[in-house]
Amino acid sequence: MSASLSRAAAALLRWGRGAVGGGLPGIGVRAASTGGQAEQLDALVKKDKVVVFLKGTPEQPQCGFSNAVVQILRLHGVRDYAAYNVLDDPELRQGIKDYSNWPTIPQVYLNGEFVGGCDILLQMHQNGDLVEELKKLGIRSALIDEKNQDSK
Repeated sequence: MSASLSRAAAALLRWGRGAVGGGLPGIGVRAASTGGQAEQLDALVKKDKVVVFLKGTPEQPQCGFSNAVVQILRLHGVRDYAAYNVLDDPELRQGIKDYSNWPTIPQVYLNGEFVGGCDILLQMHQNGDLVEELKKLGIRSALIDEKNQDSK
């Protein structure tokens, strides 16, 4: 995990511990789920460089957080990614939560590694870490080109 992802995860863990009810136990630890389902989910998250589990589709997100993730990816020019609509499949919806041990949707995976949800992706976008993470995947952020044109 890159230093920027580690910092984001650590910040979220600190935030979670201060939340009502003691936070989110076991973040980042893959929860036990049925063997076959875990293997299927493992294959899904590793199939593409960028994978998003969301409510709705990229063309028609069904919640504001899913829409925000789609918009952030669009800003960076990321068009070629796998998107799975959890509203179509209740087992997928619960299964991905168990797999990541993360309670909310959307969920973003980069190169098979769980990044987080909308809040983490937004933070990475705002601080520039998303540009760097995409670069590691061989994806050039459109914001780099935009920034270069603005400086001319």
